[in-house]
Amino acid sequence: MMQLSNDTQCNKHSLLNVMNRFIAAANNMDETIMVPSLLRDVPLEDQDSQASVSHNNNEPSFPSKQRDMYEHYLLLKSIKNDMEWGLLKREMGGSFLEMAVKHEELQVNGGAAEEGADLECQFHYHLHGLFAVLSKLTVQADDLTNRYKREIGGGSLLR
Repeated sequence: MMQLSNDTQCNKHSLLNVMNRFIAAANNMDETIMVPSLLRDVPLEDQDSQASVSHNNNEPSFPSKQRDMYEHYLLLKSIKNDMEWGLLKREMGGSFLEMAVKHEELQVNGGAAEEGADLECQFHYHLHGLFAVLSKLTVQADDLTNRYKREIGGGSLLR
C-alpha cells in the first residue's frame, strides 16, 4: 500500500500533485507579498494574453470578476484556504457539500436524474475540470507573485 501512495505523489499528472503545486504557488505568493494593500487599484494586466492562452486550449474564457490585483490576491488566498481547511458554511446555510446533496436529492425525487447514471463519466468530467481550474489558478498565483516582485522592485506600486 505504501508503494501506491509514493507512486501517486510522484506522478506529475496526479490530482494531489496539481493541488500541491497550486498550494505551493499560493504560499509563495502569500510569503512574497508582504504588503497586500499595495495591490489596491492596480489593474490586472495581461488579461488579453491569458484569454488567448485559454482559446489555444479550446476552453472557454471567462471574464475576471476581480477589479484589481488586490481582489485577485484575496481570491487566490481564499481558494487556497478552502482547499486546506475545507469549505466553510455558506451564506445560504449549510456547507457546499450539504447544498450539493440537497440538489442531488431534488433531482432524484423530481425524476430528473436517470437511474443508471454513469458515475465514472461524471467523475472524469469533474476531475478534468478540477485539473484545468487548479492549473489556471497556479499560473495566476505565479503571475501575481512575479508581477508584485517586478513592480515593488521598480517601486511603481509605492505611492
